[in-house]
Amino acid sequence: QVDVVESGGGLVQPGGSLRLSCATSGGTVTSRLMAWFRQAPGREREFLACIRRDRATSYADSVKGRFTISRDNAKNTMYLQMDTLQPEDTAVYYCAADRGTSIWSARYEASTYAYWGQGTQVTVSS
Repeated sequence: QVDVVESGGGLVQPGGSLRLSCATSGGTVTSRLMAWFRQAPGREREFLACIRRDRATSYADSVKGRFTISRDNAKNTMYLQMDTLQPEDTAVYYCAADRGTSIWSARYEASTYAYWGQGTQVTVSS
């Protein structure tokens, strides 16, 4: 069992930045595909970004160029640097990890990830 805990959410003004962290315990991130999703009220959970064990990354078009995903294997932690935030980025942000056996082509699907955090709220408002 892998526990996943997000932190770093909060209230930020439009154009501002936040960095989310995702700490794992009970297993390492080294061999896992890790991802960030978000869910706004009344909307489906949305893929944002993922990072593979070799640090290859993939982003949704909606955040490409504004968000940056990274990982620190020594700390079993993943990050999401979010810049130029806009009100439409307001959502609960979730960290997820797979079992270590996923295929890269399935990276966008929530069902690929077995372990999820409880979410952290990000609100972008003036």
